Amino acid sequence: METALQTRILLVDDEEEFIATLGQRLETRNLKVMAATSGERAIEIVDSQDVDVIILDLAMPGMDGLEVLRRIKNGHPEAEIIMLTGHATIESTVEAMKLGAEDFLEKPVDMKELLEKIQEAKQKRVLVLQEKSKAEIEQILKTRAW
Repeated sequence: METALQTRILLVDDEEEFIATLGQRLETRNLKVMAATSGERAIEIVDSQDVDVIILDLAMPGMDGLEVLRRIKNGHPEAEIIMLTGHATIESTVEAMKLGAEDFLEKPVDMKELLEKIQEAKQKRVLVLQEKSKAEIEQILKTRAW
């Protein structure tokens, strides 16, 4: 059963078995999970649906996680993205954070830690969207001749 407050997660990883397993574990915690096995598909989903938190694998064939992160942030700067990797380097971690990743976790991911990061990212997104709405309302009020 979906509720209005249910957190919407997008898992992006080329390993279908990993997505299926992690997706099931997240859904048992009442999170709504969508999945993409390529960067291109992830961008299509983000462009067409409302997503609270994106969990994005760094190492994928074709478009890698950093490029996906860059493209999503260009179109959706408020997107909250948690990077996952089995092969983190200092350089890739620094680059991901510069591009706007919320956090960086290593595989195998600790479920408790991931759930905490998801919650933090969703809270941050809600605040950002509230501020954006407030600014838009203030702008409308300034431009109207009441």
